[in-house]
Amino acid sequence: MKLYILLTAISFNFLMLSSLNAQQKTVQPKIMVIPFTKSGQEIMESYEKNDLQRLVIARVKTGFETRNFPTVDFISNMKMISNDVAMEIENQTSVKQQLIEISGADVYVEVETTINRSSGGNSVTIILSAYDAYTSMAMSNETGVSDRFYTESFEKLALKKADEMMDNFLNTMNSRFQDINENGKSVFLNVGFKEGAEKDMDAIISSDQSLSEKIETWIEQNAYKGYYHIQGVTKTKMIFNEIRIPVKNEEGNNYKTSQFVASFRKFLLSLGVNTERDIQGNRIFISVI
Repeated sequence: MKLYILLTAISFNFLMLSSLNAQQKTVQPKIMVIPFTKSGQEIMESYEKNDLQRLVIARVKTGFETRNFPTVDFISNMKMISNDVAMEIENQTSVKQQLIEISGADVYVEVETTINRSSGGNSVTIILSAYDAYTSMAMSNETGVSDRFYTESFEKLALKKADEMMDNFLNTMNSRFQDINENGKSVFLNVGFKEGAEKDMDAIISSDQSLSEKIETWIEQNAYKGYYHIQGVTKTKMIFNEIRIPVKNEEGNNYKTSQFVASFRKFLLSLGVNTERDIQGNRIFISVI
């Protein structure tokens, strides 16, 4: 009986250790925390002129690190983008996109802070928003408002509220990230025709198959785990409201939306179909010319 109990205990400990090791091997996304910027506002200007926002960014970054998430430093990556290049790019969205691309982050988190003053006391509002770095798909969003106090110590209010928000925010984000790892990233695809295009979706390409049938077959073969959904098909348009693409390529490197688009356009070109493309985050627009 004692031997049986001992073996049972050993087996239980082994299973627990195996489970723990499996959890430890779970790939964690690399995080970069950046300031939220309004349209046309410069990222560095927002960061340098908002002391409260800067403080919360540091706190959120630390929050990820204490939970064993690898992080990327926002400032060091901004320095990699030369001032000359940043000045040449009038669209600050392009600067932000360049920052995200060179950082190597899997997820970027935007931090927005607002000071609220009222006769009933002062408070701070914090908004945390996480996005997939490659598709710009929202992964988590958390809004928190601190308790009201008759105080000007907004830093204390903000730090306390940021700490309280982290667990829920991170759990939602991590759950979404793990789903993406297992089932692929989701992209939207719209295939249309420019005015004057010689072909349409009903055009017979080969083997008695129309262009729309050829496209669907290719998508079915190239979608991650074969997952896709067609929203609708007309003579002049074909819309896939969801196509799953892999997170990594065969070499283990990040698989970008632009790589999927390049492969799709090469396929269309092999059919004698010339195209133009426009990629907006996880939204892909292909125009047959």
